[in-house]
Amino acid sequence: MPSSSNTTRNGWDAWLYALTIFVSAFLLFQVQPMIAKMILPWFGGTSAVWSTCMLFFQMALLLGYVYAHWLHALPPRRQAIVHSILLVLSLAVLPVLPGAKWKPTDASDPSLLILGLLSVTIGLPYLALSTTSPLLQSWYARRAGSVPYRLFALSNFASMLALLSYPVLIEPNFTVRTQSWAWSTGYAVFAISCATAAWIAARSAPAAGKNEPKLTEKQGDAPTVGLRTIWIALAACASTLLLAVTTFLTSDVAAIPFLWVLPLAVYLITFILCFESQRFYNRTVFFPLLIGALVCFAWYLQPRSLRMNMGITIALLAAALFVCCMVCHGELARLKPHPSRLTGYYVMVSIGGAIGGLFVGLVAPNVFNAYHEFPIALVVCAGLAAFLLFRDWNSFGAAPYRKPLGWGLTVLVLGYAGWVASITKYNISGYRAIARNFYGQLRVEDEGNVDTDIDADRKLLHGRINHGIQMLDPKLQRTPVAYFCEASGIGHAMQTRLPNTNWKVGILGLGAGALAPYGRAGDTFRIYEINPLVLDMARTWFTYLKDTPAKVEVSLGDGRLVLEREPSQQFDLLVMDAFSGDSVPVHLITREAFATYFRHVKPGGILAVNISNRYLDLQPVMERAATAFGRKAVILDYTAKDEDMLCNSSSWALLVDKDLLASADSLKTGRVLAPFTKFRMWTDDFSNMLSILQ
Repeated sequence: MPSSSNTTRNGWDAWLYALTIFVSAFLLFQVQPMIAKMILPWFGGTSAVWSTCMLFFQMALLLGYVYAHWLHALPPRRQAIVHSILLVLSLAVLPVLPGAKWKPTDASDPSLLILGLLSVTIGLPYLALSTTSPLLQSWYARRAGSVPYRLFALSNFASMLALLSYPVLIEPNFTVRTQSWAWSTGYAVFAISCATAAWIAARSAPAAGKNEPKLTEKQGDAPTVGLRTIWIALAACASTLLLAVTTFLTSDVAAIPFLWVLPLAVYLITFILCFESQRFYNRTVFFPLLIGALVCFAWYLQPRSLRMNMGITIALLAAALFVCCMVCHGELARLKPHPSRLTGYYVMVSIGGAIGGLFVGLVAPNVFNAYHEFPIALVVCAGLAAFLLFRDWNSFGAAPYRKPLGWGLTVLVLGYAGWVASITKYNISGYRAIARNFYGQLRVEDEGNVDTDIDADRKLLHGRINHGIQMLDPKLQRTPVAYFCEASGIGHAMQTRLPNTNWKVGILGLGAGALAPYGRAGDTFRIYEINPLVLDMARTWFTYLKDTPAKVEVSLGDGRLVLEREPSQQFDLLVMDAFSGDSVPVHLITREAFATYFRHVKPGGILAVNISNRYLDLQPVMERAATAFGRKAVILDYTAKDEDMLCNSSSWALLVDKDLLASADSLKTGRVLAPFTKFRMWTDDFSNMLSILQ
């Protein structure tokens, strides 16, 4: 019978294990949006930055689980020594602040650069954190003789808490530098706690747990190759769906932490529920719901789904992702092995997650010309569910019906695959050109017949967002249209130029080159574009750049970073028209960014920012920036009418000095913004997207 001192000791040890796992998981997932937000400004503010970060996190998690599996085979004392050395080494990289030397210097694919940056900046701490859950669970199982899967649920609960707290509590109230130092301090505390737990486990003999299910003396049977393959497939499917949904949201809405963490939080909630208790996952409930979720996802693959408002879109996609991940993770939990095999089990699960990350983060952008990973994951999910139902049918259904069930499930899966394939084919058909790279998918689409329709046009689409239009009628090909027509805000800015003067115009964001028609002989248009594909499309499929009489210069690279390296260009007009999805990348509208812009704008010049979008109200950001630099922010909104052929609805912010505002008639129709005194100006160190969501 154990003594009271041993009972007390075991109780404190259990608390230490639980606390260490909780803190490690919290830090593990708090650093993900934090480090991604830090480096996002360096790589164009695109959603692909988050996908690449997720790939790193999943690969590091896999390495951590492999390390834990290897360490678990060593004698207890050697485990404590090796792991303590890793913890000490990881402290040497604190604080986790990326160095400016990692900023890109050209427009090449930055995927490997991002992976290298993350490896150097947070590689060792992330590795140490990722090993904690499987290691401490194995130590607890050996020491207390208890099933440790609830510790896995605790780990996922802490992860979810970290993710949800970031966009609503951490990001709005703390600068990224403060976040980094706070996180680094928390990590140092974790390292001490984890090392203590390692030495307690090494020096203590196994004991019988009191309140937990007990392990048998015999180790569980080794899992078969088939079972391990199922583990990997389920984890890979859930991971791919997670990243595909995240890419959809951050490409067509905004690359912001809130839309990064929401799908990941949903993903983790399903882990928590499925590994906390078997009662949360019921096949009779979730398999029918899976049909609805798969139909919902397929519907959203269609272009008409764009008509839904943002709230409904996010809610439905999150609900569908929840159901799919509940099935994948519920089946994973149902097929979990004897606890003596848990480190190998976690390795298989992390291999699946890494496969999903590699597929979405590296393979898809370089192999596919469209977002084919999403429909592929949907079909795989349907096929896995059908296979598992057929595989286990004899255990809960009548054996004679197994064969008809197999044929029925096969027909359903093939029918769904055909439907999804037809949607995918439709989505990439009818375009003059279609291509994809790290920065997203580009398509060129003709609408109308140039021989019969005067309003026939050609569009450049980035994802689902229109990034430039040119009329196909030869008489209108050199006319600025859409967001850049003469009635728009940028059209009013162009009208401020004095007669017989030559202008130097800077443009961040090429698009189709739709601002070039404003150029006159003697003008210089200097354009900054981060995506080489955009330049190729503009030169190949649109005639704006070659038709303009102005001199055109194109500089490839992130516009802000290139401007930071250049001497003052003395622009008469600097246009900021760079978009990621349907919003402006945050790093292009911070105090530091505006300081760079105004360094390049001559006295009396204009800084014009396209703030047209459906989801974000950027007016407070514009007013605070204008006030900080002694300017006024003039908003020029244009609402297109049904009969408008050349103009789209748009909203432009012109940041001008008081003298120009008083003298230029074309600006007097605008609305001068009153001070937003309660709005905190954004900096590279602080921004809060939730505060401007419409």
